Amino acid sequence: MFEVTNVSINVNDLNLVNNLNLKMNSPEIHVLMGPNGVGKSSIASSIMGNPDYEVKGSMKYNGEEITKLNIYERAKLGIYLINQTPIAIEGVTNAEMLRLALSEKTGETVNIFEFSKELENICESLELDKSFIHKEINMGASGGERKKIELLHLWVLKPSFIILDEIDSGLDVDALKVVGKSLAKYYEEYKPLMLIITHSNTLINFFKDYQVHILEDKKIIKSGGKELAKEVLSKGFKSASDTFVIREKDNYE
Repeated sequence: MFEVTNVSINVNDLNLVNNLNLKMNSPEIHVLMGPNGVGKSSIASSIMGNPDYEVKGSMKYNGEEITKLNIYERAKLGIYLINQTPIAIEGVTNAEMLRLALSEKTGETVNIFEFSKELENICESLELDKSFIHKEINMGASGGERKKIELLHLWVLKPSFIILDEIDSGLDVDALKVVGKSLAKYYEEYKPLMLIITHSNTLINFFKDYQVHILEDKKIIKSGGKELAKEVLSKGFKSASDTFVIREKDNYE
C-alpha cells in the first residue's frame, strides 16, 4: 500500500502541489489525469525521491515512511519510475546495469547463461532488437525503443510499485500495442501497484479495471472509476471541476 498524507511539493520556493492526500492498495491500478502543468510529473518524481523537489508531509510505502529515503533506497523497496523521456546513459550497457541491479536486489550471483536467455526472451516479447542488450542504456535508441528498453528493465527487476509518467507519449500505434500488452501481462503476473499518468485512454484501455484521480489547483479534486476517465476525455477537465463544485455545495446543504 502507498499512502500520501498532507503532502506539499515545492521547487525553488514555488509550490506545485499542496495538501495532497491519496491512498492506493496493492494490487491496484490508479490513473492520474489533469491539465498540463498541474504537477503530475512532479508527484511522480517526488515519489521516486528526486532531490530537486522539497516534500513536506508523509509518504508511506507498505507502512514505511519514505520521505527521507534517497532514490536508491526507494528503488530497493520496489519503487520504479518510467519517465516520459527516458535519459541516455553513456558507458554502461543494459546488460551490465541489470546484472548488477539484480545481484544487489537478490544478494546472489547472477547465472550469466540464464540471465542472457531471459533478456533475449524479453526483447523478443517487446519486439525490441536484441542488440540493445549490450548497448549503452538508451544510446542510439528512438523514443519508442527507449520506452521498450525501460520495460526490459522492469521485467528483469520486477518492481512492486510502478509509476508510468506518460509512457504512451510519442508511441506509434504498433509500439503502443506492444507496450500496453506487456504492462497488462506484467500486472496480471506480478500484481503490482501501478500509478499511470496519462492524457488519453489509449494505454489504460489495456487494463480491465482502474481508479481515476483528477489533479487540478494543486490537489486532487475528484476520484472515480472508468466513467470518470471517459467523462474527462469526452468533455474535458472543466467538466470534472464543475461536477466537483456542485457535489461539494450539495454536501454543505
